[in-house]
Amino acid sequence: MDYSPVLQPVFNALWYLIPLAILAGVIKSPWFKGKMGEFLVNASARLFLDKNRYHLIKNVTLPTEGGTTQIDHIIVSQYGVFVVETKNMKGWIFGSANQRYWTQKIYKYSQKFQNPLHQNYKHVKTLQSLLGLGDQQVHSLVVFVGDSTFKTEMPGNVTQGGGYIRFIKSHSEVVLSEGEVREVVERVESGRLAASFRTNREHVAHVREIVARKEREPRCPKCEGEMVKRVVKRGENVGEEFWGCKGFPGCRGVVDSAFL
Repeated sequence: MDYSPVLQPVFNALWYLIPLAILAGVIKSPWFKGKMGEFLVNASARLFLDKNRYHLIKNVTLPTEGGTTQIDHIIVSQYGVFVVETKNMKGWIFGSANQRYWTQKIYKYSQKFQNPLHQNYKHVKTLQSLLGLGDQQVHSLVVFVGDSTFKTEMPGNVTQGGGYIRFIKSHSEVVLSEGEVREVVERVESGRLAASFRTNREHVAHVREIVARKEREPRCPKCEGEMVKRVVKRGENVGEEFWGCKGFPGCRGVVDSAFL
């Protein structure tokens, strides 16, 4: 029996649900949330920062020794270079400056994510190396957008929404001349990789490789922090390798490499 005449009106009535379902999937994706967060930060910068004094450079991919690093926003002014990392998240956020991982909690669901200050540290150091600037001239700044609430006290350079504008404007000491500001903008523009699908794809592959490598490395049995390879310098096991907590001497957790 041919059901086509019966089902055709149903298909005609419901065909529009397919693109709506695709659109809903895109909106819920981490990629879209990240892009929306970047858009909100860009829009706030253009609306509330004087473009003659603050120069916004967005989506900057810079080469590093091991691959690439991608910076959401760089804002250059006489009051310093602000390196901005955005996080579009909702729920309760728990964390502190020194913790390796922070926690996002939505009702009974919770997940850990990398401390964004640690994530932004590499961005800052890469930029300092490119520009030859000191710690007083480059400022790390993390901006949470979305329906999130800090449930622990955060450092001053971790903000929500428009709070990052206040952080930037709170810096009033001139640390770069007008000529140096122009030079910084020119060097960032000339040093960045061309924005393209290939550049983004290679950066994503590099990040995945780093994540996979870190997942293979042991975690400290005492504080669950990052560990580094060390060599025994004294005693009967001198010369042997072991994993020691990166937080040493504050934490003395160790793992014998023979068991890995």
